[in-house]
Amino acid sequence: MKGYILEMKGITKEFPGVKALDNVNFKVQKGEVHALCGENGAGKSTLMKVLSGVYPYGTYEGDIVLKGEVQKFNGIADSEKKKIAIVYQELALVPQMTVAENIYLNNEPLIYGKTTIDDEQLNYMAKELLDRLGLKIPTNTLVGTLGVGVQQLVEIAKALSKDIEVLILDEPTAALTDSEVETLFRIIKELKEKGITFIIITHKLEEIFEISDTVTIIRDGQTISTHPIETLDEDTIIQKMVGRELEDRYPKVTHQSEDVIMEVKDFSVHDPISNRKLVDHVSFQVKKGEILGIAGLMGAGRTELVMGLFGCYGKNVSGEIYLEGEKIKINSPKDAIKQGIGLVTEDRKGNGLVLGQSIMINTTLTSLDRILTGGVLDENKEIAYANKYVEDLKVKTPSIEQLAKNLSGGNQQKVVIGKWLMTEPKVLILDEPTRGIDVGAKYEIYNLMNKLVEKGVAVVMISSELPEIIGMSDRILVMHEGKFKGELYEGASQEQIMYFATGRRTSHEC
Repeated sequence: MKGYILEMKGITKEFPGVKALDNVNFKVQKGEVHALCGENGAGKSTLMKVLSGVYPYGTYEGDIVLKGEVQKFNGIADSEKKKIAIVYQELALVPQMTVAENIYLNNEPLIYGKTTIDDEQLNYMAKELLDRLGLKIPTNTLVGTLGVGVQQLVEIAKALSKDIEVLILDEPTAALTDSEVETLFRIIKELKEKGITFIIITHKLEEIFEISDTVTIIRDGQTISTHPIETLDEDTIIQKMVGRELEDRYPKVTHQSEDVIMEVKDFSVHDPISNRKLVDHVSFQVKKGEILGIAGLMGAGRTELVMGLFGCYGKNVSGEIYLEGEKIKINSPKDAIKQGIGLVTEDRKGNGLVLGQSIMINTTLTSLDRILTGGVLDENKEIAYANKYVEDLKVKTPSIEQLAKNLSGGNQQKVVIGKWLMTEPKVLILDEPTRGIDVGAKYEIYNLMNKLVEKGVAVVMISSELPEIIGMSDRILVMHEGKFKGELYEGASQEQIMYFATGRRTSHEC
């Protein structure tokens, strides 16, 4: 046994009206990759915020024991001094600064009486670190010009620049491509061999089995169990996470309608700044009461397509859109909402929610006309609608007055979906609807999708998770470089999707 580098004993953390952690016990061995699993709202991120000093000593009960000594962290700086670092799902980089400047922010090499940054040494240090990690990222590149996946790797390099012994990664692969995930896992395995300990929060079960040595499962703020990875399978983890068995991970219901509710003809989207063509003359139909899946690799144009249909690109689009047989014009999201089209965006925090406002305000924001009485906002109606969707979607919250920013990722996603359900859409577009949420919450969203299509709503779903797109879609359109390359039906395989997603040609491009 390598021995425990970290123990968290009897950790209890309360917020007004909520006990987020209830006597949690958590042990991590030196030099292992330890996965922390649980549903959204189970307490995983709260536990890690206690460990990293975000919630300082005195705001929780219990002890943090690091290498045999009880710690009393009063902030992140204290935990970093003890060689603990955390990388959050929401990146903390400065877009206007270079890669090197971000990596060594507040830790720059200085010259001239310790008042001026030594830029040459700064870039040398950053390049040396990136080279050690096998990352070919120019150190003088502005971070804001990099893709989200590369930024995530820069964030990890930044953490490793601090000579840490324990690195916490919160949903590290949520925005990474397959090749970037391979790079990250290579780095983790190499650093593990050098004695660095990793704690990883992830909802991707296949990654847990690929990279983890040990798994701890928490549910409703309590420790359920800890297991060596070789003693587990996916079904066991899911059952322990949700407290029940899920008979079918993808509860798909086959839908038979042939009535076309929306038709898109010769549709293109151009970048408003560079005028580069993002979506290239695509045509397709969406049938009433079906789930149409849109698959493709990152950068294929999937999000740009649905954002263009929703009016987010204004007049930088061309082509025709027909809804229930009538040609419509959409120049703004307001136009789309009036026509009965809803869009759950992939970035729930940036575009889906007003984080500083309550669940109630977020839920009713796009349907204010439904809560007016005599032209005046009717608070009783607003409360009734918000409570209805919180109850229907099983949002975990003490009240509808809770701020959206205080909810877990899965519960935030439910609020976004509730907002669009209140508009009673004819077509609901879901862009990565289950990204960063647990299997239990995913299952609830899948059942919701089935209920919608049973009522005749057409659901268009973008997903990067191939089992999900196969498991829930009636039809699948596959995009590559702004075009549809293939159309697949029930029984489609991941290999078929990747064939078209990588640009192989079919007998007819859509």
